[in-house]
Amino acid sequence: MSDGIPAVTNWAGNITFSAREVSSPGSLGALRELVAASRRVRVLGSGHSFNEIADTDGVLLSLAELPPEVDVDTAARAVRVSGWLRYAELARRVHAHGFALHNMASLPHISVAGSVATGTHGSGIANGSLASAVREVEMVAADGSTLTLRRGDDRFDGAVVSLGALGVVTALTLDLEPAYEVRQDVFTGLPLAELDFEAVASAAYSVSLFTDWRAPRFNQVWLKQRLDGARPGDAPAPDFPWAPPATEPQHPVPGMPAENCTPQLGSVGPWHERLPHFRAEFMPSSGAELQTEYLLPRGHARAALDALDGIRETLAPVLQICEVRTVAADRQWLSPAYGRDTVALHFTWVKDTAAVLPVVAALEESLAPFDARPHWGKVFTLTPETLGARYPRLGDFAALATDVDPSGTFRNPFLDRILPAPGA
Repeated sequence: MSDGIPAVTNWAGNITFSAREVSSPGSLGALRELVAASRRVRVLGSGHSFNEIADTDGVLLSLAELPPEVDVDTAARAVRVSGWLRYAELARRVHAHGFALHNMASLPHISVAGSVATGTHGSGIANGSLASAVREVEMVAADGSTLTLRRGDDRFDGAVVSLGALGVVTALTLDLEPAYEVRQDVFTGLPLAELDFEAVASAAYSVSLFTDWRAPRFNQVWLKQRLDGARPGDAPAPDFPWAPPATEPQHPVPGMPAENCTPQLGSVGPWHERLPHFRAEFMPSSGAELQTEYLLPRGHARAALDALDGIRETLAPVLQICEVRTVAADRQWLSPAYGRDTVALHFTWVKDTAAVLPVVAALEESLAPFDARPHWGKVFTLTPETLGARYPRLGDFAALATDVDPSGTFRNPFLDRILPAPGA
């Protein structure tokens, strides 16, 4: 951070941005002028990344002062939303029109554009990532002009999970479907031994497994059962013979207050109040954590879990909780679920970078046989060569970024490290 500018950090506080200027334009016109006049620009979003993906030595943009837009097209079953809006507000507005998103992440407090750009997802073997719902993306390009790409365009599949490398995303158009209800149940004490992962992951519309890796078991399994057209009283308890149901509300992280979480114990409610793990009106924690996530072919799920069990004495001392979810394959070039049905292994660490990084390296070594791809907004140490091997369209994306932004206005050291040079 330049002299005289107050320090700005990400949500977790482990990254202090090095921008020479922090700007919050109040109109799209002002945003276009600022971008066109700037040598380097990055967008902060909700600040929920845990690495330097949003950092810049130029202008750090907050879009929070721009007028918000949520425009629901009932005939087209779509919504056009300002990229900087958070999912909690988007979901509330969409639900008021009788519509729903197909999925949500565990945390509704994150921005739509930032979540999509980094490949963030929810859970469910048939549910694609948040980016898979995007049908149109609008952005301000480096010269201040507007660039719009639509599903079916040649470059569209490279422009959605974009890492912020193509422009400032001002609006996204998302697919909608009729609103639905969801019943949420939690089960406790699922042993790893003889786990039938496919059966467990298929037990509900959305399934999350949680473990602290202090023993070969899952502390909790959260089942979110979708109810289309059914009344709340018509929602039977899910068939889950592998573990007993919880008798009181749970928080995924031991010792944290369960009142911050969405209702459980068979409670039925609107999709946007059950698909996330955390209530929109509560922040789930103070940010005292680091996060890592790796996504690998779903067929490797059981072998990968056994590999993690083999290093649990390394993981457990710095781990708050590990969440295991599934994601359906998609077409987005830089999506961690590109081209393959996926299992996602998410790690919430203690906030101690020096202690966590060696464990992350050990974790990456353990998962190396399974072609694991990192979440772009989390802590990882994989080399550019490894990333290029695991993201087969990374070179195509680098060429697209050079074509759209030849001046490198939206580049930063993070992108310079991970993107191969054009033609490489």
